[in-house]
Amino acid sequence: MSKPRVLVAHSDIPKKAIQLLQGRCDTIFCPGVRNPSREQLLSKIEGVDALFWFSKVKIDKELLDKAGPNLKVVATMSAGYDHIDVKEVKSRGIKIGITPKVLDAAVADVAMALALAVARRMPEGRQKIESKQWETSEPQWMLGQDFQESTVGIVGLGGIGQAIARRVKGFDIARLLYTGHSPKPEGEALNAEFVSLDELLKQSDFVFLACSLNSETVNLINKEALGKMKSNAILVNVSRGVLLPHLGSATLKTRTNMALLTVKNIFAALDGEPLPSSI
Repeated sequence: MSKPRVLVAHSDIPKKAIQLLQGRCDTIFCPGVRNPSREQLLSKIEGVDALFWFSKVKIDKELLDKAGPNLKVVATMSAGYDHIDVKEVKSRGIKIGITPKVLDAAVADVAMALALAVARRMPEGRQKIESKQWETSEPQWMLGQDFQESTVGIVGLGGIGQAIARRVKGFDIARLLYTGHSPKPEGEALNAEFVSLDELLKQSDFVFLACSLNSETVNLINKEALGKMKSNAILVNVSRGVLLPHLGSATLKTRTNMALLTVKNIFAALDGEPLPSSI
């Protein structure tokens, strides 16, 4: 009996995951290309049973038609899925696997690193050191902002937003605000206040964007929104690029876990079982 065929849309997937996948499936790559183009993927996609996706190439009607009726699952190595035509995929009975949660901690860590780097003016400080302009004898030189006793606002209290909230509370902040469609039990547990987006922007010293990309959040932070913020407020985006791309999940452990979960989603679909993480 032939093995299921899986098109892997990038050649630089963590080895542990590829080895697991190859133990059961025939893997198809675009030879000599790390990040294949749409045309290159179209040339390899016909007749596959599954897609292992780590690519900005959109999965749409054209790709699905070219893949053909054997395709059972689209497994993307990402938490977001705006690069997938979900309606078109689901209309064909094809399952969709994603990799949320496993990246929450890594993304939240990057969010804090970005906020602290800006608040304490670390990029500027490095430039001063490199240009030999370090002036530590000046008492008001390179002064930054404190997290302590500040107001922090989080736009989107999902898994990543909650992970950010847990981290900022360790800095003895004064208030923790969040916004979204409606209050969440998790917000109450974090002693966070649910407010409107306008109120959050007006009140916050630090604003973290951690919401998903959809029709409501595209260009969420525009000129008007920025105008509502404090003049010295710090804005940190760890959401999708069009809200305001990021490397939030770029740790060895997190990317490996994301790749392994992608493989598990593929195996579950091939076995006709519920996916560990799907939409």
